Amino acid sequence: MTTNNLLFYPTVFSHEDGSINVRVPDVGVATVGTDMQDALYMVRDALGLMLESETSYPDPSEPKNIQLEPWEIADTTEIVMVAYDLAEYRKSVAKTVRRNISLPEYLNNAAKKANINVSKVATEALEEVLYG
Repeated sequence: MTTNNLLFYPTVFSHEDGSINVRVPDVGVATVGTDMQDALYMVRDALGLMLESETSYPDPSEPKNIQLEPWEIADTTEIVMVAYDLAEYRKSVAKTVRRNISLPEYLNNAAKKANINVSKVATEALEEVLYG
């Protein structure tokens, strides 16, 4: 398992009937796109949904070790290493939720005096603790 937020996985692109089937065997993600750009967008989104709340991720296989599925035709299928940036994905889909926290009064007073956004500091601290 890896904990890096920039992941590289062998990704299978299979061209079929005007669309591109895409799967990431190491993660168990599959989707489809209308063209290569759409396929990349869809698979990055699917992988992000699958792993967004995880803190460790499956190790990538070697592309040469990926087996094609019976419906994937070798002549129209390619296996490519694709980068998946989970930190960027999380930022792109994040919505803000209200959460009350407790902290010592002296820190609260000092933060107010220094115009420090406590929510921002808490978010950054949690990201560091959880995702390094």
